[in-house]
Amino acid sequence: MGAITVLKQMTMIAVLVAIGFFFQKKKVLDKHSTPVISRIVVDVCNPALIVSTILTGNITVTHEEFLKGVGVSACVYLLFILVGYIIPHIIRVPKDERKFYTIMSIYGNVGFLGIPVAKAILPENAMLYVIICNVFYCLLFYTHGVTALSSGREKMNLKKLLSPGVLMSILALVIFWFDLKLPEIVVRTVDYIGCPTVFLSMILLGASVARSNIIKEMKSIPLWLYIAVRMVLVPVATVLVLKGVGASADMVRTFCLMCAVPVGNLPMIQAEKTGERTDVLSRGIIVTTVFSFLSITVLMSVV
Repeated sequence: MGAITVLKQMTMIAVLVAIGFFFQKKKVLDKHSTPVISRIVVDVCNPALIVSTILTGNITVTHEEFLKGVGVSACVYLLFILVGYIIPHIIRVPKDERKFYTIMSIYGNVGFLGIPVAKAILPENAMLYVIICNVFYCLLFYTHGVTALSSGREKMNLKKLLSPGVLMSILALVIFWFDLKLPEIVVRTVDYIGCPTVFLSMILLGASVARSNIIKEMKSIPLWLYIAVRMVLVPVATVLVLKGVGASADMVRTFCLMCAVPVGNLPMIQAEKTGERTDVLSRGIIVTTVFSFLSITVLMSVV
């Protein structure tokens, strides 16, 4: 993908983040409004965007390529799990922080950040693979994730698998597989609901950065070693393997992006609910999110 094209799209996203940063500093956004907007994005706009991408997009992926995407997603998450259990030992993370680095390695921000960024910089076919990744993410987090994060105290929460995001992702895949045609009024309504996703997601991200002490958070040496492995080496290795096996360009770019996204918010939300410490996850989210603007721009420019 051309460097100029990616740079233009990422600059656009950076402007939206800057607006959120400004809104937070000027108190347009605060601790009361951001959770409400976040819930609207997660439960309404993002799910609608997923479905509208299939309904309104020119998806030309074949069933065979779709199944390959499912297989690649499974392999990528197996890689994340493997890396997640190796990284803490390689970078010598203190024992009481290892599980958090494991969680950060597996559960990247493939939904809240990944979907809007993919929508902005990738072709329409790529969104199908993004949706597949989000289904795998949810299936893993509410089974393996909640258990690993609580060191076994919390059990699998299968009810959470019925969240709007998961349900809409599955619906989108069903619509694609059976080539279903919905009434025009439904298509346009869903499209309108999904349209604000990119803007709202990015201003929330900017507000989050504005609330943090980014300079202080960036002083963690283990975190930078983690970033070098998980957000640089893993995406590069994934691209080389996929190109080596003859994967399509859309598939290579999509999984490069899915490997390069920063740490996701959901593990920290879960940690807060169960009384786990959140400092490691919070620091990881903030620093990797800021770094991802550079890494995603560079990686997607050369893929």
